[in-house]
Amino acid sequence: MTRDLRISPLTATAFAPFGDVLNCDGAPDKIINAGLCGRFHDRALVDVGDGRVGISLFRSTLRTLPYTLDLIERHPEGSQAFIPMSMDPFLVVVADAALTPQAFITAPGEGINFHRGTWHGVLTPLSGPGLFAVIDRIGDGPNLDEHVFDTPYRVVLDD
Repeated sequence: MTRDLRISPLTATAFAPFGDVLNCDGAPDKIINAGLCGRFHDRALVDVGDGRVGISLFRSTLRTLPYTLDLIERHPEGSQAFIPMSMDPFLVVVADAALTPQAFITAPGEGINFHRGTWHGVLTPLSGPGLFAVIDRIGDGPNLDEHVFDTPYRVVLDD
């Protein structure tokens, strides 16, 4: 048995309790490089506690909809940002403290930053194998909690 979970477009307002949306909405904060580049400054709170900031590359397998959501995870010691290295949208699942999930789809080229301790799904590219830059905490001690749902969710697009 599964439960349906509908996907919504990712917006900064809807995602604010869980983290930051990383995009180039609005005017750049500063024009640099002889007027040829717009800087969208300081778009996420990177929280690494007593660790250090690490930049890793993740290659994730293509997923398809409907998607079976049976596992979520969180990182209690720091934030975690997923920045796609393509213009392909990807699925973002988050859950509140009661472990009630919500599903979002990013806009092309948009990334996200999960706040420290936010329950979230795994990397879920929907348009081919995904390559992501991941910015998170590197340090001693465990920084991963996992939760397996007794009854999985079936993540689907709204009709």
